[in-house]
Amino acid sequence: MELRHLRYFIALAEELNFTQAAERSHIEQPPLSRAIKELEEELGVLLFERNRRGTKLTAAGTAFLQDTRRLFSILEQARENVRAVAAGMRGSLRIAVSDGALDPRLSAFLAQCRAEEPELEVRLSEVPLADQLRGLRSGDFMLGFAHTANVGEGIIAEPIWEDPLVIAIPARHELLAHKEVPLHELGGHPLVLCDPRVCEGYCHELARLLGPLDHRQNVVEHVTSLDMMLTLVGAGYGVGFIAATKIPASQRPDVVIRPLAVESAIITTYLLRPDRDDVPVSLERFIIRLREGLGG
Repeated sequence: MELRHLRYFIALAEELNFTQAAERSHIEQPPLSRAIKELEEELGVLLFERNRRGTKLTAAGTAFLQDTRRLFSILEQARENVRAVAAGMRGSLRIAVSDGALDPRLSAFLAQCRAEEPELEVRLSEVPLADQLRGLRSGDFMLGFAHTANVGEGIIAEPIWEDPLVIAIPARHELLAHKEVPLHELGGHPLVLCDPRVCEGYCHELARLLGPLDHRQNVVEHVTSLDMMLTLVGAGYGVGFIAATKIPASQRPDVVIRPLAVESAIITTYLLRPDRDDVPVSLERFIIRLREGLGG
């Protein structure tokens, strides 16, 4: 089994079109077809179903695609590690962040890691939750941070930080009569919420908190950044929600921050990692340091 066969297989599995897969692989269609046939013969299974309606993966092909992607992720990780070692480092860790789970504690922790273990390269990627989970399963990412534990099988979600959820209110608004805003008082008020396509896990948690409002929710805008949310809140479009750790970045004269009068108004940051026994030593040290320094 040659790597080129596997590359051709991935191209066809993703394109589901022999012509497009051949163009993507920079070869003619007949060699691609031969390579796929050779691969199927070597494996002893059909990877694709071909008929007049087109090409689609078999169940075996779908399973093989996941494993093949994982293989190439491991090869890419090996390439990164050997380059890091050649550059005087001990290796690299690839970490994904979703749901806006970036905060000053993570910055401080990464600075600590750089100071204590400068030979270890830590690479952060900010991606949607679905991409993070897919990457953790395939090996593209070794760790992740998100605001949900609803991550499915094969991934461990460990709570790391808990923060009060506070409400951002326009500087002139009737809700400012409350030092702590009761949840039921939000019913009917316009809400400016994060776009669930960008902050899927965070939105799930917020929806759980706002569940009692149910049909009285009045969402007027979905935004993709804290700055946009604060801009719309300051302009009077509605009220929004942020984690208390982001209050320093939210201070502006046209927005007032108030706590919610709800004990369950908590947003949790979870450390996500694949449920595997073969944990690299560098990753194990990183997790232990995180638990000791920040997780308690």
